[in-house]
Amino acid sequence: MPQVIAGLEIPETAAVAEATRLIQDTTTPLIYHHSRRVYLFALIHAGKLGVKPDPELLYLAAMFHDTGLSTPFSEVEQRFEVDGADHARAFLLARGFSSAAADTVWTAIALHTTPGIPTRMTPEIATTHLGVLTDVIGYGLDGLDHDQLDEILAAHPRGDFKNAFLRAYVDGLKDRPETTDGTVNSDVLEHFIPGFRRVTTVERILGAPWPS
Repeated sequence: MPQVIAGLEIPETAAVAEATRLIQDTTTPLIYHHSRRVYLFALIHAGKLGVKPDPELLYLAAMFHDTGLSTPFSEVEQRFEVDGADHARAFLLARGFSSAAADTVWTAIALHTTPGIPTRMTPEIATTHLGVLTDVIGYGLDGLDHDQLDEILAAHPRGDFKNAFLRAYVDGLKDRPETTDGTVNSDVLEHFIPGFRRVTTVERILGAPWPS
């Protein structure tokens, strides 16, 4: 029998079970519970929007979306979102998923912090982004059913999420600050790391090696 939380079903597949164990073993309870909430909130958004994401792909995107904060995929310094996306793609391809499925999950993770684009894309990509927004900044929180929300939080408690997540965020980015250029991540480092200042787009344009 598949697990059901607040009327929302966790897919019952081998990949889902393995990903769940992997995220529990390689990340923190903070990231595990956050990722599960993202999946559940993503399903709620899907229902409100009248779209039907593939639940297995949506679950895998949600579970891997923050893995890049703690386990960089390669020695190349890259955005944490891309690290997480690369982790997920390798996981899916190693388990026989199609390239198209792996690319969908990769894109959902790579764009999950990018405003304005994911919601114009496939249901898996759009709802991953919306699920993240709900759990991190409370997007759409006032429209959630209170009993359903209480059941989700009972299964996956937030604890001191705001402060704990910001610490994890900074810890995952502080050694690769240049990768935050042009993303919503740069202001997190500006807030928490003394002396860090991002190079602005205006400075890049005015400092370009063109005469005019």
